[in-house]
Order: sequence, then C-alpha cells, then structure tokens
Amino acid sequence: MLHYGALAGAILIGVAGQMLLKAGADGAAGVVDQFLRPLTILGLGAYGLAALLYVFALGRIPVSIAFPSVSLSYVVVALLGHFIWHEPMTWQHVLALAMICGGVTLLVRA
Repeated sequence: MLHYGALAGAILIGVAGQMLLKAGADGAAGVVDQFLRPLTILGLGAYGLAALLYVFALGRIPVSIAFPSVSLSYVVVALLGHFIWHEPMTWQHVLALAMICGGVTLLVRA
C-alpha cells in the first residue's frame, strides 16, 4: 500500500510542479527570466521529487498500471488551469477528461 501512496504523492507533487511552472512563466520578460524565477525553480524541484516517488512506486506497481495512472494529473491540471487562470473548459474538454478518468479506472480494475 505504501507504493500506491508514493504513486499518488508523485502525481500530486507533479501537479504542483506544473502549477508552479505555469505561475513562473506568467509575466516573464524572457526565457532567461522565466527559468530564473523562484516559482520555476520550485516547479522543477517538485518534478524531481515526483520522479523519486514514482521510481519508488515502480518497485511494486507494474509500469502498465503506474504510468497510465499518471494521466490523472492531466485531469487535475486542466481543472486547476480553468479555475485559477480561467483557461477555457468546453464540453469537449470535460468529455475528454472524463474519458481519461474512465480509462484509468478500467485499467486499475482489470
């Protein structure tokens, strides 16, 4: 069960990393400024921590389950992008996100 907790942690920390990268990119004067911003650096660090947790999870979880489960991060990131940055969310987006959730559910239960 610890390995599934590590997988969940990797997914959530990866989501946090993506949000930090987006926040670091907003309003940057240029590429160098974007990469040197504290939020960008924190986002990259979050990705590193997520990778460590993911590798630990792979010690007991088949990659055929673990890797597709990471796609749940796409759902969370899309929802957060909509609510935080007011990014568009059409019915096609909602349907696609529901399909991702359904696919992961089917895979994990198989």
